[in-house]
Amino acid sequence: MASLTVRKLDDDIKTALKLRAARSGRSVEDEVRVILREAAQASAAPSGTSAPPAASVIPAAPRRIGTAAGDRPRVTLIIGGGIAAYKALDLIRRLKDRGCHVRCVLTRAAQQFVTPLAAGALADERCYTDLFDAQSEFDAGHIRLARDCDLIVVAPATADLMAKMAHGHADDLASAVLLASNRPILLAPAMNPAMWSNAATRRNAAQLARDGVALIGPNAGEMAEAGEAGIGRMAEPLEIAARAEALLRPPQTQILKGRKLLITAGPTHEPIDPVRYIANRSSGKQGYAIAAAAAAAGAAVTLVSGPVNLPDPAGVTVIRIDSARAMLTQVEQALPADVAIFAAAVADWRVANAGEQKIKKTKGGMPPLQLVENPDILATISKLTHHRPRLVVGFAAETEHLIAHARAKLARKGCDWIVANDVSPGSGVMGGDRNTIHLITRDDPPDHQPDSWPVMTKDDVATALVARIAQALNAPEPTAS
Repeated sequence: MASLTVRKLDDDIKTALKLRAARSGRSVEDEVRVILREAAQASAAPSGTSAPPAASVIPAAPRRIGTAAGDRPRVTLIIGGGIAAYKALDLIRRLKDRGCHVRCVLTRAAQQFVTPLAAGALADERCYTDLFDAQSEFDAGHIRLARDCDLIVVAPATADLMAKMAHGHADDLASAVLLASNRPILLAPAMNPAMWSNAATRRNAAQLARDGVALIGPNAGEMAEAGEAGIGRMAEPLEIAARAEALLRPPQTQILKGRKLLITAGPTHEPIDPVRYIANRSSGKQGYAIAAAAAAAGAAVTLVSGPVNLPDPAGVTVIRIDSARAMLTQVEQALPADVAIFAAAVADWRVANAGEQKIKKTKGGMPPLQLVENPDILATISKLTHHRPRLVVGFAAETEHLIAHARAKLARKGCDWIVANDVSPGSGVMGGDRNTIHLITRDDPPDHQPDSWPVMTKDDVATALVARIAQALNAPEPTAS
């Protein structure tokens, strides 16, 4: 069953359910689930045995952020009335991909852009639209929606919704849920740039931030209105889902506190002329995820990034470059560091003499391009005798003979670890959100099988890699014989 709705019950039974739920610290719906589970276990138990008490099935304590593994985090998603509401449908899927149970509330204006049927089908859960819904309000449904969750996400958060929140209005279901909630709230504002820059909206946003409400975006870009551009676009669903996931995680132990990490990410662009360049397909997502995870673990992080279309990770110093030579210069200036992670996909070659003007086609055919090798950043840092990081980690993105090529790269470059991943066209790794990695270390014997990880999101890969790095840094350094 996707959901439970209590209806057509005698008033005495409804009252008894409410009292039992209140004593247990659960919603009425969860209390019904407990009763059904108890009945099922009692009927399935062998003769002479009894089903376990309800307390052993579902804890009586209210839900908290960072609950035990296997207990899906619950998100109440409030969809506001704006053209960006269509992105909320994708956000439902992104949240579910991260293991969240999503329950949707649509404002009256939101229903002009998306339907409760569409949102409910994606969420596998009934949608809520009316503060005075007789089927849900018999047990104060707006309070249940406000409390029976781990996080409330508002996307899109319109100027009107933000104004209601800032001033404590509760004249519809969405604003009543927001006012009654004692859970964390994440807003993804979306509106015309003139509305976002209006002094009233700025005051409301500042007040909400002081009240402890988290905001993501808005981003800059083209608006739905013809000829309108500026800051006001709703953050992308992937960004919102990642921020929601971070808010849902238990506070992370500062396992890298006091450490300095240097990370590279993204491609490099090697100019052919002022309008053309040599590059590759790297999105930078894995390197950015590692930088975010390291910062969350307490490290001081410097990220040297090639051209990407990603927001700066929170708490990270980002240095943007274009070419391999510029990346090497910035990497050297960022030393010393405890750890250097080279996740960038650096172009191996550049044009020896890039044209100062656009190179034109000629009757003689394609003009010759003389290529020269770019500096090898990973090998350069790995072989330093002064200011070499204690741990140097390289990436091997291969399309064939993955492990053999990664081991050869480890030996050739002189780094400590290689993170190998298959980036062949069928893998979906380049530009995608998931990765499968194999960790190979310098100390592995020749016949040792690599540490192969299952398919994970790039965020999960980053978190696991940061944990492994912290473990390595906390191990005693080998003493010279």
